[in-house]
Amino acid sequence: MDWLDRLLLDRQDFGLASRNNTSNIAIKADMHYHTPNLNISQLYPLLVGGIIPRPIAWISTQSSQGIDNLAPYSFFSVASCTPPVLTVTQINAQPESDKDTLRNLKETHECVINIVSADLAEMMNASCANYAQKTSEFEALKIAACDSQSVTARGVAQAKVRYECRLKDVIALSDQPGGGKLILLDVLHIYVDDTLIQEGMIQSEKLNAVGKLGGNEYTYASADFELVRPVLETDK
Repeated sequence: MDWLDRLLLDRQDFGLASRNNTSNIAIKADMHYHTPNLNISQLYPLLVGGIIPRPIAWISTQSSQGIDNLAPYSFFSVASCTPPVLTVTQINAQPESDKDTLRNLKETHECVINIVSADLAEMMNASCANYAQKTSEFEALKIAACDSQSVTARGVAQAKVRYECRLKDVIALSDQPGGGKLILLDVLHIYVDDTLIQEGMIQSEKLNAVGKLGGNEYTYASADFELVRPVLETDK
């Protein structure tokens, strides 16, 4: 649980108005939210509780002193396919308070994004703990590491999908507590376990990845149903 998730435990800070409480004008009883009037403890649960499920980037980096770091981020997606670019956002607890992952990225410009399958969920969650900067989560949690093909940073050996990346850019969106830094990563190399591939596609039920919901909740990201995209006559 990170510092923002802990806000979910203190309902007193939210100031959520109800039909019986009209003293807080920032949030109306009809549940329309005017964001300029909300603080971080009010905004955060509305964002992470509604934008779900979110894929998890379990990012391994190495410091300039050679210390391996491993931490999960759920603000994660694909930014571009050609060239392949991934995006991760770091939410700052305090201004200029880079986490070890971003600090290492700025120093070495390299990382591995390990996709979290269900069998790795407990280890991923354990790596959320506030370890000291000089402590490797790989060593502390006895997580097996493996060498990468294109970067110095090592990957999680049990991860069935890994993306080896080089730092492209860091865009600071805000210097306020709760502000974000958008991290863009060029994908240099992709590892996929042979058992996952069928007709050139990664099979979601075989990967069995987990996704992040609000608070402490997670979900399984396997396919429960399929929908074929419709084709209009003008598209033919």
